[in-house]
Order: sequence, then structure tokens, then C-alpha cells
Amino acid sequence: MAKTAIIIGATGLTGSLLLQCLLDDNRYQTIKLFSRNSCKITHSKIEEHLVDLFELDKLQDLFIADEVFCCIGTTKSKTPDKATYLKIDYGIPVSLAQICAKKGIPTFVVISALGANKKSKLFYNRTKGRMEEDVLLEKIKNTYILQPSLISGNRAEKRFGEKMAKVLMTGLNPFLIGSLKKYRSIHPKTIVNAMVWLANNNYKSSRIQSNEIQKISDKV
Repeated sequence: MAKTAIIIGATGLTGSLLLQCLLDDNRYQTIKLFSRNSCKITHSKIEEHLVDLFELDKLQDLFIADEVFCCIGTTKSKTPDKATYLKIDYGIPVSLAQICAKKGIPTFVVISALGANKKSKLFYNRTKGRMEEDVLLEKIKNTYILQPSLISGNRAEKRFGEKMAKVLMTGLNPFLIGSLKKYRSIHPKTIVNAMVWLANNNYKSSRIQSNEIQKISDKV
């Protein structure tokens, strides 16, 4: 049976790769995109909705799908205001999970971050930790929270600090072995492969750390 998927954040680095992957996947007939900006791709599978992502609860009638992928996220440099940051990295994923639960969508896959912890002293990690906990409270049948380390790859916007960190991590990766493997930088295509595999297979855990993401991607 042909599937319908929803992607939130299809214009970002990982989301755009996920969109292309689903366009090439014969299991998917319709891909609904909810975004502030157009992906600028014309394809028979794409159903694009340009919306205010802070008001997704008003669009629940459009949420008819087999799975929802949430690739939304921001950074301190891009969103210095903590209230807005919270609305993006916490509010949007939790709102999506609530809609999935209400509409009976059985699969929700969301990108979080390694180090997510609601008790962390770091605002970024604490926000991700709170998001994870409240997503899991919705008890969606198949909930998968991916916790990647630093994501490699080239973004459209310039992030000097992140670029330098990527260069450093590339050199360190070979030395991160054993229990330290989860700290290796990870390519967005690896994350995408894991997201699609998880949406189409059963997996033992809901929270999936970076080294596990790599192992799942290797199954593809």
C-alpha cells in the first residue's frame, strides 16, 4: 500500500535530504510538507503547505498520514531569543506529537541531539530533554527520537563556529572508539537513512544515540 509521509523542516540540511530520499522511494505516494518557505521542488508526490509552524494545531485536518518526520531546529546564533528558541525546538515537536496522537498517526520520528537532558544546566540540552520527555508522554505507537552528535555537511547559512567544530571533529573521529563512538560527527544522509528505516521497521528503543543511528543506517 502506498504511504503518505509528512515532513516538518524539509528546507533544512537534513530535511531536504529526507525529502529527496522519500521522493526516490517507491513506498511513498504522497509527501506533505509544512513549512514557512517553499522547498522550490516541483514533483507529483509533493503536497506543500506554507504555514505558520507555531500554529500547527489549527491545521489538524490536514494531518492524515502514515508517519510524521520532524527535522525542525535552530541555533543560539540564529535564534538568540530564548523564548523563540523554546517555541521552535520544544514547542513545534511537542505540538506535532500531540497531533499525531490525536489523529492516530502511528509513527513519529524526530531529530533531537546527543546530550539532551531535561535536568541539564545548558539551555540547549535542557530544551531538547524536555521536548523528548513530553513527546514520549503522547505514547505514539512508534516514536523514534534520534540523538545525533555534531551533524556534518554544508548548510546554506554561514555558521563559523560550527564549521570550525566540524573540521576539528573530522580529525578526532578516528580516535573516538568504544564508548566514545557516539561523539563522532555524523553525516545528515546517515541520519536520513536511519529515519526512513525506522519508519518502515520495528526497533527496540525510542531514544537512539548517534552511534546507533550509524548502525541503523548501515542496514539500508
